[in-house]
Order: sequence, then C-alpha cells, then structure tokens
Amino acid sequence: MDRTATATRQRPFSIRRRIFALALVLLLAASVVLIVFIRDYAERASDRAFDRLLAASALTIAGAVQVENEAVVVEIPFAAFAMFSGQDRVFYAVEDPDALTVTGYEDLAAQMGETVSSEPTFTDILYRGEIARVASVGRLISTPSDTGWVTIHVAETQNQREALSNEILSNAVLPVLALTLLAIGLVWFGISRMFAPLTELEHELRARSPDDLSPISVPVPSEVEHLVSALNGFMARLQKAMERVSGLVAEAAHEVRTPLASLRAQAEVAMDEQDPEALRRRVGRIHTGAVQASQLVSQLLMEATISHRMENSEIETTTLASVIGDVRQRLDPDQAQRLQIALGQAAEAPLRGDRVALREMMRNVVDNALVYSDGPIDIVGHIDKGALSVEVNDRGPGLEAGEKSEVLERFKRGKASNGKVGSGLGLSIVARVAQAHGGSLRLLDRMGGGLSVAITLPLPRRASSSKALGLAAALLLAPALALSPVPADAATTIYPAPDGSSAQTLNILGVTDTPLFAHFIAAYQTQRRDVTVVYEETDSLPLFRRYLDGELETAPDLLISSASDLQLKLANDGHALAYDSPYLGPLPEWAHWRNEVFGFTFEPAVIIYNPDLIDDNEVPRTHLTLAELIETQTERFRGKIATYDIALSGVGYLLAAQDQTISSTFWRLANAFGRVNARFSGSSPAILNGVADGSLALGYNVLGSYAFARQAEGAPIEIVVPDDYVLVLTRSMLIPRDAPNAELAKGFVDFALSPAGQAVAAGTTALGAVVPGSAGEWTSETIAARGRGVIQPIPLGPGLLVALDTLRRQRFLDTWQEIVSPKP
Repeated sequence: MDRTATATRQRPFSIRRRIFALALVLLLAASVVLIVFIRDYAERASDRAFDRLLAASALTIAGAVQVENEAVVVEIPFAAFAMFSGQDRVFYAVEDPDALTVTGYEDLAAQMGETVSSEPTFTDILYRGEIARVASVGRLISTPSDTGWVTIHVAETQNQREALSNEILSNAVLPVLALTLLAIGLVWFGISRMFAPLTELEHELRARSPDDLSPISVPVPSEVEHLVSALNGFMARLQKAMERVSGLVAEAAHEVRTPLASLRAQAEVAMDEQDPEALRRRVGRIHTGAVQASQLVSQLLMEATISHRMENSEIETTTLASVIGDVRQRLDPDQAQRLQIALGQAAEAPLRGDRVALREMMRNVVDNALVYSDGPIDIVGHIDKGALSVEVNDRGPGLEAGEKSEVLERFKRGKASNGKVGSGLGLSIVARVAQAHGGSLRLLDRMGGGLSVAITLPLPRRASSSKALGLAAALLLAPALALSPVPADAATTIYPAPDGSSAQTLNILGVTDTPLFAHFIAAYQTQRRDVTVVYEETDSLPLFRRYLDGELETAPDLLISSASDLQLKLANDGHALAYDSPYLGPLPEWAHWRNEVFGFTFEPAVIIYNPDLIDDNEVPRTHLTLAELIETQTERFRGKIATYDIALSGVGYLLAAQDQTISSTFWRLANAFGRVNARFSGSSPAILNGVADGSLALGYNVLGSYAFARQAEGAPIEIVVPDDYVLVLTRSMLIPRDAPNAELAKGFVDFALSPAGQAVAAGTTALGAVVPGSAGEWTSETIAARGRGVIQPIPLGPGLLVALDTLRRQRFLDTWQEIVSPKP
C-alpha cells in the first residue's frame, strides 16, 4: 500500500529536459552574443539587397509616367516586376499630384503618404495580413497649368528576404552550432546513468504472473508515459478478449456436455441391442443427437466469428437482394422454392455493414421460419423514412407474448420448439447483428397465424437522386457546350461517391468543359471512393469576378482556370491557401508559384483551319504569314476568321497580352483581323465548331487541347503549331483560403500532379501532361515535337500581374477595339 501511494503522489518527469536544460544554460551563455550579432548582420545585408530591387522597380515605373491631356498616365513596364524573385506577393500604386490613385492598389495608396523626393524611401507596413516592405519614390511633373509630384509605391512581402537572412545566419553560425551539438553529444553520452526508473518498470513486468493483466502503476518518465498508457490499454483489451473467450468456452462446454453425454449413452445401449428394430430406433436417436450437437457447435463458432467481426468493424457496401441471394443459394432446392421474395425498391438499396454478419443474420431468420412452418415463407422489403425494413413471415406456431423477449437471450427457446432441433442461439445472433448495425429486431404476430420477424436497418445518408441529377445535368449541358457562341452559364454536375457514402463532398469551380473534366473526376474517385465531387463549370472572367464579389452559392474548395493570370492575382491578393504538395518536385518551376497556384496541363495556342477552304500550300505556318494571308485576300476571308474576344475571355486576354509582348507583328495581325471583320468568341469550342462546319475558315490562338481532342474525334479540321513561336499555358489550380474542405482539395491537387492524374491529361482529354516523362499520347514532349517553333510557356509569376494593371489593361483593350473593330 505504501509503495502504491508513493507512486500516486509522484508526478512524471523528463530526463531529457533535465539534461538539455543544464547543457543549454552552460552553452548558450557563451554563444548568445555571437549569434545575436550574426543575425543582425544577416538582416541588414538581406534588407540592403532587396531594398535595391524595390527601389529599381519603383524607379522603372516612375520612368514610365507620362502626361496626356493634363492627366497622369503610366503603362507599367514588364521589367518593373520581372526583377523580383517570384516567390513573394507584389503590390503597387501610382498617385497623381492630387493624391488620386492612377493605377494599382488603392488601399496601399491610402496607407502611404505623398512622396516629394526622387530618392527612394522605405517603410514596413502591415498590409493584407502580412508585413510588407514598401519603396516610395516621387516623380516631378509639369504641365502648362500646374506642377506637382507623382508618387509611386511598390510593396513586396518579406518571405524571400527573410529566407536570405536565414540562409546567411545558418551558414555563419554553423561552426557555433557544431560546437554546441558536440557538447550536447558529450552530455548525452552519460544519459544511461539516469534511466533507473525504466529499470524499475522492467522489474515490475518481469515479476508479474502470466495471468496478471492489471494496469502498470509504477512512476515512469514522461517520455514513456504514452507508451505505458498504450500498454495498459492493450492489456485491458486482451483481458476483455480472454474473458469473452473463457465465457464462450464455459458456455460451450456446458451446452455441449449434455448432447455428447446423451450420444454416448445411446451408443452404449445400442451396442448391446439385439433387436434390429430397436437398434434402428437407437441409431435414429443417435443421429438426432449428433445433428443437434453439430448445429450447437456451428452456432457457437458463428457467434464467436460475428463477435470478432463486430469488434473489428469490417464495413463494406452491399444490397438486400445480394444478402438474400447468398442465403438462398445455401439452401436445398426444395427449401429455396418455399421462399417468396418481394423486395421492390428495397432490393438495390445500399447497406453499409459487415456482409458476413448480415448474411448470417438473415440465414438464421430464414432457417427458423423453414423449420417451424411447412408452407411458403414470405420475405417482404420496403424503404421508409431513410430506413430499410425486411420482414420474414411464416405460418408456424408463433410465439407467446411472454416468450418474445426471452427467445432473444442465448440458449432460450420457445415452447413450440419441443421436438425441433435447435441451439437457442439463432435469434440472439440476429438481435446482436441488427443492433451492431444501428437497427432493431421485432417479433410480431402475423395476422391469420404465424410469426413475423421484422428487421429495420438504417440506410447510408446520401441523396437518393444524385445519380439521376448528375445524368440529367450532363444531358442538359451537352448541347449547350456544342455550339454556344457566347460564354456558357454556370452548370453543375454531381458525381456521387462510388461507395455510396455522402459524408465527404469536394466542390470544384472550373472552366474546363464538363465532359473533359469528368475523366479527371472518374480517375480521382477510383482512389477516393468515399468522396462525392460537385463540379460547376463557368468561364474564366465570371469565375474570377464571382469569387471576389462573393456571389457563389456554394463556397468552392478548388478553383481551376486556364486564365492563370487571374488565378495568380487571386493568390497575390491573399485569397489562396499554401500547400506543399509532395508531387511538386518533378513539376516545372514555371508551372507553380509560391505553392499556391499549381499548373497541371500543357496546352499550346494553335491555329486551326478547314482543309476544304484553305489549301495545304497556302496554310500560314507563322504569325507573320498569317497576317500576310489575311492582308492579301481580304474579301475571301471576310467574316471567316475567328479568335477570342479578349474583353470577355480571361484566357483570350492572357494570350493576346503575351503575343503583344513577344511578337513585333501582333498589332499588324490585329489590324488584319479588323480589315476582314473577324468574328470573336468567348471559348475555343465555339471557334472549333465554326471551323468544323465550314462557317469559319480559320481560328487563331485556339487552345490545342480542345483542337487535338476534336480532331481525334474525326472533326474536319487541321491544326498548325506555329513555326516561329508557340505560347503554352497551363490550367492552374488554387485552393481558396476559405475552402470548407481544404484537405479534400489538397488531395485532388496531389492526384492531378501525380502520375495517375498526368496520365489523364496525356490521354483522351488531350489537355497535355505538364510533368516531363509522363505516360500517354499527349505529353509535353510529343506536343512540342508537333511544331518547329520556340516553345514559350507562360510562367506563373508576378510578371503576369503587369498585364492586369487596370490602366494598362484598359489602354490595351481600347487599342484592340479601335484596330479590330473601328468605328465608321
């Protein structure tokens, strides 16, 4: 008693904490001054390096400031953001002399004051939830009416400068850490002298008898406290299992002893029996006793099996028809013909549980009905209020009112069982299985005589019409996708979890055509059979605007868009959740940003044409030859050329902005489009439809993924991968910061970047696998080999934000509109 009381009073303690506390006190006193100095130096060096980049960016923007019609205008140079590392969020603002924001982030300008000096100044501010470093510079402008300062602010988050500072610090203090670790290692060498408590624990266990499974009570260090708790839990479970086995053995011995003794007595009497008729009767009794003993042992073993399976929760999905079918197959043909089954809609209703236990439950009920009645057995099933009910009805003697609760106990039988072989375990097994599955068992009197055994089991919580809704949505969506000349309205398709559950739902908002994206969902659900996927299809600009404006009815878990510049802006503005996917290693650097935006496809911008309208010898193979073809044959191609409407299509604007940056012939080509009254669309499929049916002769900047897929289906189109340069974009995924099911979204990102997801992209979807070395027909290598031009991927980085600058975008759109659709 004294020893137990002492153990109870002592609290767990940490040996390692004692050792490290002593070592750190001795070592940190000598190294703390040096480390503080090194850290301060690292921070100052990092700040100087990044401040110079910030100042250079601000001065570059200041050099682009102009005055037009007494108004300040500025077209942000691409070089202003290209100098950044690409791993930090970048913000900017330009204010005119009246403190009005010309372009950029108004809330940044509101936090900063006016700058009246051309020398850069630096400030740290809290902006959009992060500490940002701001470089501010002034640009003096003079107009006939006034003179004033234009203020330029460029801000950058500090992740990379902190990373540089940490890198300098880690490299500089490496010798200090090495000496500290060496000293700690020497201290650790003597740790074995302090493990006496563990020795006491060892002695405690060795001194126990084999049947002593009581909890360990000796005091132990906190490092092994969880281990001892787990060991105590294991011994408690083992003791429970041993008690259950002992009880089963005792009951079996008690119940089996009587029929075995009876068999022995009958056999001994039969050995001395001389009368053949009497001997035959004795043998009959022996046979009856053997059958009874065999059934008893079988039921005892089955009860033990079911007890084990119930404790291990072996869950799978089956149906009532399947369970009853298993039972019927095990019956003799004569007995099977007595079963009259009427299940209706309940036949294919999903049942979640242990298939073996459910089968044995139904078998015991049916066997009882067959044994205690001679006529047909009616099995009726129906669904009511989210539950599945099945009734087994017979015309036997039934049960008295007082017996209905008693027969559910083990080894209890009704009065009508006299003369019938049985063990008294069947209904107790039925009750236990029903209860373990969340259901119930009722014994009812059948009208007209007999017994009705009613079993009620809960159905999985799922939308019963989800499959029908998904099919209807797909059928309604298909014609809308085929020829729609304008951006389609959002359409939602539900893909139920293959295992029938409804506990987990992944909501995806994307721009990929539903029939194409369905391939990704199907492959994903082969790995996650417990996840229901709801996919809402929309267009790139509506996706961006509806999310920012909070107009979505259901908060998405994942945003997928081909307009990667809009995705990057969402991430840059703090709407993305960072995720360090294990599949980022082989993903090209240009195809992801800050672990927040992930590209998963490889899609070139191509030229398509109708071979019946354009001969092979005049097919334009470069952007310049396309412009020349349109310029020299204006009347022939009037109304027969199509490209994106860049004011409506996010991906169209992205491709046009990149074309303008790379190609010196871009505006010439745009002018040619205007001369032939080119037609403009919000989607690639609409352009493809026009070229395929001959209403269009040629489509420009069509996504190759859609073109390759349509050509493979037999559409009468030809595809040109340009020989001068080929823009390649990647559809990108983004997990919103407020995603309700972020973990499911992370799982889908992992799938899309994994070999299985890339195989889908490289397969029949023809979206292209972005990860090098992927398996399939449409890999980045095979797509690049279809043309001779320079492959120019559109990298995910801050450079994409330049084209989204409000003023620059508006000037670009105004110029485009004036050239391609001039007013009379």
